[in-house]
Amino acid sequence: MGDFTDKQGAALVVGGSGGLGLAVTRMLARRGSDVALTYRSRPEAGAAAVEAAREWGRHASSYALDLGSESAADAAAAVVARVVETYGGLHTLVYAAGPHVAMLHLSNVAPATMAAQLAVDAVGFFAAVHPALPALRQAQGSVVAITTAATARFPTRDGLSSVPKSAVEAIVRALAAEEGRFGVRVNAVGPGMLTDGMAARLISSGELSDEALAITRANIALRRFGNAHDIAEAVCFLASDRAGFISGQKLDVDGGYSV
Repeated sequence: MGDFTDKQGAALVVGGSGGLGLAVTRMLARRGSDVALTYRSRPEAGAAAVEAAREWGRHASSYALDLGSESAADAAAAVVARVVETYGGLHTLVYAAGPHVAMLHLSNVAPATMAAQLAVDAVGFFAAVHPALPALRQAQGSVVAITTAATARFPTRDGLSSVPKSAVEAIVRALAAEEGRFGVRVNAVGPGMLTDGMAARLISSGELSDEALAITRANIALRRFGNAHDIAEAVCFLASDRAGFISGQKLDVDGGYSV
């Protein structure tokens, strides 16, 4: 597919060096887009993602961006400005950032911890999107935020992740309603249980036992877990002109968990 071959400028994947972000970065490049991406603290991961995109003959670059820092808004604006200048525009912004979040009952989550997570995730998303709006308006482009299927069907001990993601989805709907007049579409993809990304970290850390995994699998209509490729497919579809009349929506990619 060459969904993005004729698009002017680049796609920016915030968090493009992580498990899901890397899959999105690779697929955007494979489908014809130049790609800029951000990493939080590991420049080697950013460099590896750049090389993965260049394998498809596309231009790619990486930028450090910590959305949890006090200067996150200024830093995000600087990254967006550099991407627009370097590539001559911005046609897509994908938000794939997010630190590891422990699974805890909300009764065990300190208010300060929840506030910090909201700042990193929801405020961080807004900080990344806000400076990109002028370029996205010019391109009549698209924003896709990767959130979680847990905002549709809550799994116990997931509040520290799903509550901030709910705020991200509210911003998605608000931006879709307000930016549609400029031709900008804004959507979300909600991953279910995956063998990649944060779910993989929860499994490897032991926070999800074999018993918990068996229960989770039984709650999924397809009785299996997904992977990063499944999420990248949904993101690239929503970012492409094939989804040109879709905005303000959330597509859960969860094997039927949320039904």
